[in-house]
Amino acid sequence: QLQLVESGGGLVQPGESLRLSCAAAGFTLDYHSIGWFRQAPGKEREGVSCISSSDGRTYYADSVKGRFTISRDSAKNTVYLQMNSLKPEDTAVYYCAANSGRTTAQAMCVMRPIPVDYWGKGTLVTVSS
Repeated sequence: QLQLVESGGGLVQPGESLRLSCAAAGFTLDYHSIGWFRQAPGKEREGVSCISSSDGRTYYADSVKGRFTISRDSAKNTVYLQMNSLKPEDTAVYYCAANSGRTTAQAMCVMRPIPVDYWGKGTLVTVSS
């Protein structure tokens, strides 16, 4: 069964850090473009950061540039999102997603409809004092 499972969410104070993990089962993440998306209550799902399968290029939304870092661990078949200097506006459910084509990182994060083949179920991140 093909699955993406996110973990690492939680409640943190502004300025703190979290690392989200996205583990794949049933397929190899290296052959897929991977993206982290988030959805806050009452808002559309937005692309936060994506990494392409073909060249490893990354894309970051302007709101997270310089604070978030996406990375792959091929041996663990896992993609991470390191989130530093968290702000209350980062509060959302964070979803991991995979695209099996040769989608660029920017296209995966920005295009609508979102070009995704598999979605995880999400992990909640709450930033509050």
